Amino acid sequence: MSGRPPRSGSPSWARHGITIAAALPHGDKEYGMPTDAVGRFLAALGPQQQEAVAGRPPQEQERLAAAWERELASDDELDTLDELSPPAAEAEAARRVMDREG
Repeated sequence: MSGRPPRSGSPSWARHGITIAAALPHGDKEYGMPTDAVGRFLAALGPQQQEAVAGRPPQEQERLAAAWERELASDDELDTLDELSPPAAEAEAARRVMDREG
């Protein structure tokens, strides 16, 4: 964490110096990345959407994460994008899920 304060648009957990991987119950200890579906889904969202989804009940978070995984698995266009940029494919799938179900 740098010495300057986070941007005002940062989620509350980020304003307190907490990373998304640390805020979630499961993560890859070596790289600090979430390994569970909800954590990966939250990581694929933009900061405002992360905060909105993180504030929902766990069952709702799991439902959205499952929809996100289905979106990634079923769309050939995302599969092609995933080969070029996995984070971009995950972000696009997350955007689609939130537009449709969020």
